[in-house]
Amino acid sequence: MELRHVDLVRVAGALISPRSAGFCVAALIALRAVMAAWLPLSADEAYYWLWSRHLAAGYYDHPPAIAFVIRFGTFLFGDSEFGVRFGGVVLSALASWFVWQAGLSILKDAGHAALAALLFNLTLMIGVEMLAATPDAPSIAATAAFLFGLAKIHGSGDGRWWLWAGVAAGLGLLSKYSGFFVGAGALIWLLASPKGRSWLQTVWPWAGGALAILLFLPNLWWQSQHQWMTFVFQFGRVTGGHLTARFLIEFVGAQLGLATPFILILAGFGIWRARGRDDDRFLLLMLIAPALVYFLIHTLHDRVQGNWPAFLYPMLAILAADGFAAGPGWRGWCSRLAMPVAAAILLLAYVQAATGLIPLKGDPLARLLGVGMRDTAQKAAAVMREKGAHAILTTDYETTAWLRFYNPALPVVAARQPNRYLDARAVRLDAGPWLYLADSTRGVDLALTGNFRSVLRLSELAREHNGKVIARYTAILLDAPQSPVQGKSP
Repeated sequence: MELRHVDLVRVAGALISPRSAGFCVAALIALRAVMAAWLPLSADEAYYWLWSRHLAAGYYDHPPAIAFVIRFGTFLFGDSEFGVRFGGVVLSALASWFVWQAGLSILKDAGHAALAALLFNLTLMIGVEMLAATPDAPSIAATAAFLFGLAKIHGSGDGRWWLWAGVAAGLGLLSKYSGFFVGAGALIWLLASPKGRSWLQTVWPWAGGALAILLFLPNLWWQSQHQWMTFVFQFGRVTGGHLTARFLIEFVGAQLGLATPFILILAGFGIWRARGRDDDRFLLLMLIAPALVYFLIHTLHDRVQGNWPAFLYPMLAILAADGFAAGPGWRGWCSRLAMPVAAAILLLAYVQAATGLIPLKGDPLARLLGVGMRDTAQKAAAVMREKGAHAILTTDYETTAWLRFYNPALPVVAARQPNRYLDARAVRLDAGPWLYLADSTRGVDLALTGNFRSVLRLSELAREHNGKVIARYTAILLDAPQSPVQGKSP
């Protein structure tokens, strides 16, 4: 039985050589860099760019790592799409190397390790989340670094790698609070695995944990000074609701698309093989188990966003590579189809995002990426000058961020959600006029307009792509507030 397993590893590893896999991974990262320069920013990316202009130990929505990553890129390449995303592209290269080396330590096969790095980069999840400048990019990279450290601990028996793992865990918590799940998985592995339990009798895992807490302390201190707002915002999403299978089906469907179908199936088989506590793969299973259990429970009463499991993909890629097999049977077919199908899905997504090749109604990708927003910002500036308005008022963070990025000289005042702009200059909306620009899908903030005596609705501004309107903004001229109104100028 053992001989058959070894032969299977050799045959599966021969599907692609480490050199060929390395070339393909490099090509995918280069393509990611091209798309980083080509595609407009999403609203979230522009919002995190605003963070990077006011570096802090914490922010309303997330820990601070993404702001520092963006600041690194814009320091080198300026306030451009490529500058905003450059740090994430670099992190994707580092994460790929960590997955490769972790796969080598755990699977002990060069072919499968190289395959894991390639599958990692072929998934739509990584192709998108390591391209976009969002907290998922540093979170995925930190998880991959943490996995690499634990794999080295497991393979070499050198306790000093716990210090590496501790630093990676701390950086992961500074990226996204989902790092708690991976830390919980590592703790479960330490308690459940015979090899893991032996480490608890040494100083090394405790020293690594202390390092993680030490790195995380600045954010904890910031939270304590700001009413724990990020914890309240993030963990406030855990709410009750009626039991339903709807969100579970939606979650599985999203992961089939983001992991791509055959890679996810092979990862599932890898999870099945990793059940033995004495198996090296058991570490991978334990690292993903807490998050998977939480997500499955959460889906029974509420939606789990498709990107939430992104930090699990370093482990899932290695498990999928372990599931590869040559020859007949369903595993053989899945193995042969996994890479070409994933590559086709990823390339189609990139082409659609860049060109709008497929005429979709409302073009959701174009809406998401802010296509045409630069022209819209120029139109808004022209209307503001024509009407003699002091600045543009906004009530949603998406419009605020896009206008600021695509027309940096445009004065924009956010009249709602001040916690999003803690370090921005406060503005008192007294003598007008002010041009209020509202995303038509969200509607006009009647509480805001109702506080002004003079409310003049103007023509709508259209955001267009390929000659088609993909979004509209209601323009309203406001003057003479009845009571003081405060805003932030991010």
